[in-house]
Amino acid sequence: MEHPEQIRRTQRLGAYGVVVREREQPELLITRVSPRGYPAGWWALPGGGVDHGESPNDAVRREMHEETGLEVLEQRLIEVHDVHTVSPGRGDAWEDYHGVHLLYACRVDTDAVPHVVESGGTTDLALWLPLSDLADGRPLLPVVEHVLGRLDQLAGVWNSIT
Repeated sequence: MEHPEQIRRTQRLGAYGVVVREREQPELLITRVSPRGYPAGWWALPGGGVDHGESPNDAVRREMHEETGLEVLEQRLIEVHDVHTVSPGRGDAWEDYHGVHLLYACRVDTDAVPHVVESGGTTDLALWLPLSDLADGRPLLPVVEHVLGRLDQLAGVWNSIT
């Protein structure tokens, strides 16, 4: 391991949409991290970094459009999640990473087919995935696992905006 002074410290604020649509099996709107992102191939919620000076409320709407092509019709901040790791990160350089995730229950047109709008970004796929398929061993970012573990507690919030 590198000397501690050589470990890059990063803190990142992100705004993420949590969208569940009711079908025969409930489905979660989910995105996949592109080879340009980190960690590539992992599954995430639509969303991302809040730009300097940008409102998190605006960021979740922007990110939802860029990553899924869907318009947020209504949103409500439902939870704050964070993750802290010290491990090899991008380029295998050690990183002390702290991600703070603002989670928004979002209402979108659930009949719309998601598609990535942003070209060359860190998302290469967006889709509705049955909740049962999320337990099939695919790599999920910690924020997705957090949401999946709290679906019962959060269901009332989604129902209040849909």
